[in-house]
Amino acid sequence: MAYQIFIISDGTGRTAEQVLKAALTQFEDTQTETRIYPLVKTKQQVLEIMDEARTLHGLVVHTVVRSELRDIINKQGRLCSLDTIDLMGPILAQLSHHFSFLPSEKPGMYYELNKSYFKRIEAVEYTLRHDDGQRIEELDKAEIVILGVSRTFKTPVSIYLAHKGWLVANVPIILGMNLPEQLFKLPAHRVFGLITSATHLGQLRKIRETHLGGNVGEYAKPSFIMKELEYANSIYRRQPKWSVIDITNKPVEEISMEIIAGLRSRNKRAENFS
Repeated sequence: MAYQIFIISDGTGRTAEQVLKAALTQFEDTQTETRIYPLVKTKQQVLEIMDEARTLHGLVVHTVVRSELRDIINKQGRLCSLDTIDLMGPILAQLSHHFSFLPSEKPGMYYELNKSYFKRIEAVEYTLRHDDGQRIEELDKAEIVILGVSRTFKTPVSIYLAHKGWLVANVPIILGMNLPEQLFKLPAHRVFGLITSATHLGQLRKIRETHLGGNVGEYAKPSFIMKELEYANSIYRRQPKWSVIDITNKPVEEISMEIIAGLRSRNKRAENFS
C-alpha cells in the first residue's frame, strides 16, 4: 500500500515536488503516491484538499507564501490529525531574520512566518498553567476544556493536545463540589467530559494507592468510586451539549483523537450554518 502525499502550492508546486523527490530517494523501499494541487488561492480549496488528505491519511507538504492560507493549513492539520510540512515558511523566516536591518523589513515578520511553532510553545505553556483547575479566571481563552474525576487521564490528554497546538485547560470533578461558574459560560463545543467504568477506575486508583503507600483514604474504595462517577454523570446529563468520551482501556492518543474528531464535526456543522 502506497503512502499518500499531498502537495499544496499557491504557485506551480514544482519546488515542493523537487524537494520531495530528493528526500524520497532516502526511502528506497517505501511506496508513495504524490498528488499535486497548484495555484491554490482560496480557503475553500484548502479545506477540500485537507478533507481528502484526512480521508486517505495523507501527509501534506506545502509551499504557500500567503500567511493566511498557511494558517488555514496548520489549523486543518490539527483538526484532521494530519502531519504537515511547511517548506517555504522556515526559509522566508530565516531570510527575514538575517536581513532584519534592511529598510524593507516588516515588523513581526519572523513571528508571522513561525506562527505554528510559537503556537505550540504557547499551547504547552498555557496548558501547564491551567492544569487541574488552576487559573479558572482564564478559562475563556482555552480552545478545549477537559473535565473528569481523578485518574481519568485529564493531564496526559491535555499535554498531548497541547503539543499539537491546542490551548487546553482541565478541571477536576470532585464529589460534592460545584464546578466553577466560568465553565458554564463557555461555548459548549469546547467542553469534553471524560468518563470510565468503575472497574477500570478502581484499577488505576489501586496503582496510585500503592505508589503512595496506601495513604489515600476512600480514594480507591469501590463505593466511593461509584459515588464519584455517578456525580460526574449527573453533571454531564445536565449539560447535554457537552461531549462525553468513555476512556475505558483507551490510550491517550485515541482519547485525544476522539476530542479532535468532535471539534472537527462541530466546526463543519458551524460552517454549514454560517
